[in-house]
Amino acid sequence: MTNPDLTAFRRDLHKHPETGFELARTAGVIADKLEQAGLEVRRGIGGAGIVASLRRGADESAIGLRADMDALPITEKNGFPHCSVHAGKFHGCGHDGHSTMLVGAALELARDDSLARTVHFIFQPDEENGTGAAAMIADGLFERFPMREIYGLHNLPGMTAGNFAVKAGPFCAFEDNFEITITGRGGHSSMPEKGIDPIVVAGSVIMQLQSIVSRNVSAADRAVVSVTGIQTDGARNIIPDTVVITGDCRGFERHVSRKISERMNEIVQGACAAHGAKREVSYSTSFRPLVNDAECTEIIADAAAGVSEVDRDYGPVTFSEDFAEFLQHCPGAFILLGNGTEGAHGMSLHNPAYDFNDEIIRTGVDFWKTLALSRQGA
Repeated sequence: MTNPDLTAFRRDLHKHPETGFELARTAGVIADKLEQAGLEVRRGIGGAGIVASLRRGADESAIGLRADMDALPITEKNGFPHCSVHAGKFHGCGHDGHSTMLVGAALELARDDSLARTVHFIFQPDEENGTGAAAMIADGLFERFPMREIYGLHNLPGMTAGNFAVKAGPFCAFEDNFEITITGRGGHSSMPEKGIDPIVVAGSVIMQLQSIVSRNVSAADRAVVSVTGIQTDGARNIIPDTVVITGDCRGFERHVSRKISERMNEIVQGACAAHGAKREVSYSTSFRPLVNDAECTEIIADAAAGVSEVDRDYGPVTFSEDFAEFLQHCPGAFILLGNGTEGAHGMSLHNPAYDFNDEIIRTGVDFWKTLALSRQGA
């Protein structure tokens, strides 16, 4: 595909975003393009995933290259011609660009007679909810498509367009989610003494939760505890019965997750006991920490260095990525590619004014090709 073709392909995906596992059009467009180029394509892996294979060598020496396909359930605020036509759905994390780069690399490698190793191109559903990788694994990804290594890439706004960044070891954070339900005794707002005000208890809990990071977790562990929602069943003149607090936590080591959960329960218990309220705490993990294999990190960094500048000791970063699930089953590494610093390209991921930078598509295609060709004799 020419650079204009790649841009057109990406913008078509951007204009017609789909979320989760509901990727009929997205997966269909990608799979059709790969089949037309002669790749062996398997659809519906893990529900909506695709694996396209170029078989050029023994299966046991194959490598996997992965891109995510799903969009976000938010409304885009851009006004350009390729803006999303689906309200409440938007490629605000650049998965349209990730898929385009991997499709481009697959098509060009299919025409490259020097490729002497089997490559599996993996297109994953539902990365945003952290369940797509696990679904593909449960559907026999590694048994049906044996591979020695697996690699992934994500764009990063705020980094110079076309530059790469990676780090061996912990690279992307785990994500834990919590829901705290505080039950008091509601009543008339003019007579708070006759009830148990769960809002007062919730306020105490929210403030104390911030002490976990500053006083219970080592600064070297870089934990984050964020309250992202608070809901009540009250009204203007009604003290509610119940308050529900929701949020998430990030870190890089499982002992940090355990400490956060432990202290959260203690804080909620103490605050509720002080006011006579009841409590319920739910704490669960959505994303594992992503830990890059040291040898594979060198391999992916060397491939990036053959295309552009690369920072080999970047981060770690506090966002989460379910590519971590693949790394539980196969050695591999995950790398970041700068999306730029200006305008929509510099907007944070998940911002409704973000856009993937078409200027880095060629960089990504060349990176994937360089990586695949570099593993010939491994």
